[in-house]
Amino acid sequence: MTKLDCENSSYQTKNNANTIILRNWTFAWVITMAIAAFSPKFIWDFNTALTIAAVLINLAVGFKMLVANRDYLRGLDEMQRTILLEAMALALGVGLVVGLSYELLEDIKLITYQPEIPHIVFLMVITYGLAVVSGHRKYQ
Repeated sequence: MTKLDCENSSYQTKNNANTIILRNWTFAWVITMAIAAFSPKFIWDFNTALTIAAVLINLAVGFKMLVANRDYLRGLDEMQRTILLEAMALALGVGLVVGLSYELLEDIKLITYQPEIPHIVFLMVITYGLAVVSGHRKYQ
């Protein structure tokens, strides 16, 4: 095995480990989000202490997920990191610009319903996914 093969193997091993860690923290965050969202109504009858605890645990797990995402990005090679960071920047920008305009539509009475955050999250997810695909095609 050559030195380059060893370096590639080490990079792949570390990248795989970072991916698994990020996946696990993301899964944990989704579970704690579901607990915080649905348990007050269906399990503990809106008990304030339990609801606050669930939200605080969700925030803590979410923070760990962000740290895992940072570590994942730091472990990528330069091209992959560039693709993902450009996709994240675009998704954030689209979410901010469209989200504020969407909220404005209700304020100026052009829509009759209240804008919902999940609509913006969905738009950001779609934007991010398309930007990642586009970035990989751009750098092929």
